[in-house]
Amino acid sequence: MSTEIKVPTLGESVTTATVARWMKKPGERVERDEPIVELETDKVTVEVNAPEAGTIEAIAADEGAEVEVGSLLGTIVAGEGKSAATPAAPPAANPPSGVNAPPPPSGPVARGDHAPLPAAQKMMTEQKLTAERVGEGSGKDGRITKGDVLAFLDKPTPAPAASAPKAARTPDVREERVKMTRLRRTIAARLKEAQNTAAMLTTFNEVDMSAVMALRAEYKDAFEKKHKGVRLGFMSFFVKACVAALREFPAVNAEIDGDDIVYKNFVNMGIAVSSPNGLVVPVLRDAETLSFPQIEAAIAEFGKRARDGALKLDDLSGGSFSITNGGVFGSLMSTPIINPPQSAIMGMHKIQDRPIAVEGKVEIRPMMYLAVSYDHRIIDGREAVSFLVRVKESIEDPRRLMLEI
Repeated sequence: MSTEIKVPTLGESVTTATVARWMKKPGERVERDEPIVELETDKVTVEVNAPEAGTIEAIAADEGAEVEVGSLLGTIVAGEGKSAATPAAPPAANPPSGVNAPPPPSGPVARGDHAPLPAAQKMMTEQKLTAERVGEGSGKDGRITKGDVLAFLDKPTPAPAASAPKAARTPDVREERVKMTRLRRTIAARLKEAQNTAAMLTTFNEVDMSAVMALRAEYKDAFEKKHKGVRLGFMSFFVKACVAALREFPAVNAEIDGDDIVYKNFVNMGIAVSSPNGLVVPVLRDAETLSFPQIEAAIAEFGKRARDGALKLDDLSGGSFSITNGGVFGSLMSTPIINPPQSAIMGMHKIQDRPIAVEGKVEIRPMMYLAVSYDHRIIDGREAVSFLVRVKESIEDPRRLMLEI
């Protein structure tokens, strides 16, 4: 008797994945809970384990195929099984007499009568697109995927008929063409979506890091010793400062849902970290309840798991506000892009000694530029500027964080 290998639940709002790699081939022996196939989602890579011990009998979804939650990936047969197996045959074109064939898919279909995947169909309906306009999809059997719809929407408006057609790109032997990973395509699509939908503006300020740096230098050794190796960094100060400012300006922590504004009585703080596959934003849940050592420990763990490719989908979902630190790469100033459906993101930058005026005198201070990009549909300029001023005040006088003022 065969055991089915199915696409597991992939997390919040994730309905499809791409088969990235099969670790086992038909005819090969597997043990229960042994990883057998790797799926690439919009956010992370997920390993699917064998539900039972046995032999891979058949593969129903080849590498590169787009699959939905609950769909069949392959089958396992008990025992040693066959020495080789072939993929499951497609269903017969004409069902046996007396058997009712399933009804054709409803809604628009792509060329070749291949129905769009659910996420793609939802987006096509919202954008008032037909399958004929989108064209043949890149999914299995030519089905239209959400990525196909996003790619169609990203296409530039065709030039007027009088314009000359764009010449085909001539390849160069010194070039290397590599297909974008699903994660990279998703990052590109989401950033473009943010630009297309949000009325995005950015406000800047600068912060004197002297007080925080002095406090950290004085207590970092005692902090690390007491909290069993957890290091005191700058990020915990900024998380605390943002939490305090978000309480005062709740619109910065809110989101738009249709015609409603959703205000949140909690702070799920997204912390952008670099991974081998691109930038990911794991979430510090209920950041307003966390202490300095808890924040630092969580961020260190996020960094380690990002490097190891061990972040889970739940780690990356549900953020209400984000912080990104381009300063670790040497960035002096930038305009961060909002991570939808959030309405704001703060960018930290490189600490640099600069001359500034202090009580009528010029002094050299360690300064950092801060930037907050925000959705002007929900956040007024006064709120965004005031939010950033509160963060600046808390960093320049960390005692405010301890006293919650």
